[in-house]
Amino acid sequence: MRRPSPLPPPVSGETRRAAPAGDATSAVDDTDRAVEEAGDAAVIPIDSAEAIGSAGRAAPVPLPAGDANGSDASFADDAVGIREVWRAARARRKALRAEVRRFTARQRRRRAVWIGVTASLLVLALSTIGAAYSPLFAVETITVEGVQQLDEADVRAALGDQLGTPLPLVDESAVKAALVTFPLVQSYTLEARPPHELVVRIVERLPIGLIETPAGYTLVDAAGVALSTTQTPMTGVPLLDIRGGVSSDAFTAAGRIMHALPDEIRSQVTGVTASTPDDVSLRLGGTRTTVVWGSADDSAMKALTLGKAMVSRPPAGVSVYDVSSPTAIVIR
Repeated sequence: MRRPSPLPPPVSGETRRAAPAGDATSAVDDTDRAVEEAGDAAVIPIDSAEAIGSAGRAAPVPLPAGDANGSDASFADDAVGIREVWRAARARRKALRAEVRRFTARQRRRRAVWIGVTASLLVLALSTIGAAYSPLFAVETITVEGVQQLDEADVRAALGDQLGTPLPLVDESAVKAALVTFPLVQSYTLEARPPHELVVRIVERLPIGLIETPAGYTLVDAAGVALSTTQTPMTGVPLLDIRGGVSSDAFTAAGRIMHALPDEIRSQVTGVTASTPDDVSLRLGGTRTTVVWGSADDSAMKALTLGKAMVSRPPAGVSVYDVSSPTAIVIR
């Protein structure tokens, strides 16, 4: 015979009230009716029913056999310890670092290349500077170029204190002080030719004539700089008769004209006369021919016209060449 299912426990928090004694028959009828309504309901085993507490809650599942705290050796083996957590974290960090290195490898290579190139250039620059300022590049030869009136040996001797000096350390102020003693030096440039040569290029002043002074005859250039003074006139150098002296406009015009003359004509000039900048005249050597030049304007064209006239009409048969108007020369 099927055991009737127990009645469901009352809802938590409610208290079952006992039926009055007079209602015992109705309580039995109600019980029978509940059994009949249950019919084929599932039967709960007694041992399972015992697992249900009196309050209607599931009884706690007993822990495995062990100590009072419910711990057991097999259960402890299955638990995750601090060491395993630390190992997992370390493995994660290693994997992250590997990924970072993989994605930044190209940037590191580029940085290494730039560092290598910069270091190489720095080493090369330092080596070059060190070698340049060492005795390996000391001055052993001084070459003087551009001198015609000066004595090249005298110029080299004046610059002799630069021998043995590294080329980058050549003292330009000392070179200038040495060349100032030569009045014919108008300008100069220095050039270093490694490993041991120092080149000095000199531009000499061009003397234009002699000016008679109480001290004698002074050779001057177009700027009026006194180059030398002698007691007697120098041969082949024209005498200058300029009103107002070397500081006048007439002298400036005469200097420009003498610079414009070609060598073959300038070598024949024995005298220059000027009272104003617009009436400069030249005197040619043995024939005593006069060249009326006028102002210094168009001196290059006037020199070309005079050269052609002297070829067609040599100075021996001419007393005056008037080139004050270069397009209409007058020959007398």
